[in-house]
Formats: sequence, C-alpha cells, structure tokens
Amino acid sequence: MPRISLEFYPPKDEEQRAQLDRTVARLKSHAPAFVSVTFGAGGSTLSYTPETVRRLRQEHGLDAVPHLSCMGGTRTELRELLKLYRALGCRRIVALRGDLPSGMARTGEFRHARDLVAFIREEHGDHFRIEVACYPEMHPQAEDALADLRHFRAKVEAGADGAITQYFFNADAYFRFVDEARRAGVTVPIVPGIMPIANFAQLRRFSEACGAEIPRWIAKRMQAYGDDAKAVREFGADVVAAMCRRLLEGGAPELHFYTLNLARPTEAVLSRLA
Repeated sequence: MPRISLEFYPPKDEEQRAQLDRTVARLKSHAPAFVSVTFGAGGSTLSYTPETVRRLRQEHGLDAVPHLSCMGGTRTELRELLKLYRALGCRRIVALRGDLPSGMARTGEFRHARDLVAFIREEHGDHFRIEVACYPEMHPQAEDALADLRHFRAKVEAGADGAITQYFFNADAYFRFVDEARRAGVTVPIVPGIMPIANFAQLRRFSEACGAEIPRWIAKRMQAYGDDAKAVREFGADVVAAMCRRLLEGGAPELHFYTLNLARPTEAVLSRLA
C-alpha cells in the first residue's frame, strides 16, 4: 500500500460532523501519514478548521494538519491561529493563498502564499513543516506556465518544505511539471493530489473552477453512463487507480486524496492499489 494522506473539509453542523466521523472511521484503517483540514475563511467560519483539527487529533488519534489561507484573515488572526495549532501539537501547516469567499470584498493582509509562508517562518522558525500548493496544469489565474512556475519557486524560497498538487487526470502533466520544477532549482517533494471520481457533474463544476482538465475520453465515457451511478463509480475508480499506479511507478513520493468527506470513492481507489 502506498504512503497516503487525506484531505477533509470542516463540518458546519451536526449532520456534517456525523458524516465526517463515519468517513474518518473507515479511512483511518488505511493509516494515512496525516490528514489535512481545509480553511474556512471569513467571519465565524474561522473557528471550524481549528475545531475539526482538534477533534481529529484528540478523538480520532490522527495527525491532523490545518490549512491556512491568506484570504479573510488579518495578521493578528493568523498569528493566533498559529499559536492555537502549536498548542494542539500540530507540526505541519498547509499554507495557501486561497480564493476570496463569495460576498467578501477584501483579501487578508497577505496577498500571496509566499508572504504567508514567510510569516509562518518568521513567527515559528522551523517548528512547522510547511506544505504549499502547485499546479501541474497551471493555476487558472496565472499569466502563463512559466510565471506559474516562478510563483511556485518563490513559495519554496520563502520556506516551504513540500508541495501538494491540484488534482489532475493526466499523469504526464505531473511528470512534466516535476521535471520543470527540478530544472528551475526546486528540490522539495511534490506530492500528487488525487480526486476520486464519485459524481461526474460535481467533478466537472470543480474542474471548471480550478482549471483541472478532464480528458475528453473520460468525459465522454462518463456521459455515456448517464444515470448509472454504479458504472460511473467503478469506471472512475479504475481510471484513477491506474493513474495512481503510474504516478507511483514514475517516482511520486506519496498520494494525497481529496476525499470531499466521503469514504467510498477513496476506498474504491485504494482497494485497487492494495
């Protein structure tokens, strides 16, 4: 079984909390190296991520890792969050620029992830291992692929220890990106982000928003299955597992799964990798 990590989002009500608990109970048997918790930006949602990190660490015994975003948080708020995470025993942070939440008119005090990385280093030295994001198929707002690579290198130069990619369905895009990053002098581990396929309509919406390309042959097959949810799940698991095998054989250090707080799609892929 490959070394894996998992991403969850913080639940906002009791129903979502129960769903997350069920998912965690099933997936932690796969011994993830860590689990990350996405960042709720803006207003009271700032409390959801640390509370979820606390529960996953204290109630589930997992190495829960918080995402920290530039968006919506003041320098003071982010400083307090870092102190809280340190008190909870966290030794790793996923530092992101983040997207401006709907209805918010301003960003936080940091405009770029590299500024957030530098701030964490200034405040806490080497206490935290810092992961950042990178984009094998280019960030949708980047000027061009070379500029995108420069932004990634700047985050590493600011103090990042590793990177997790946006999800993709083309292994060649990952290998090409890693080669280009190495030629640019980036030596940190670059972990592929994996999105199991459960709901194709939802996946298409996500992909349009984040710039991840769904290969035409996958989209056409998914469309052909129509409302046959079981066929979609089985085909999706086969496709993603085959890509994961190729990534691992090609030197990917581990796999990071975007679970969407669901157990079955990730389990279906992992069962094919066992």
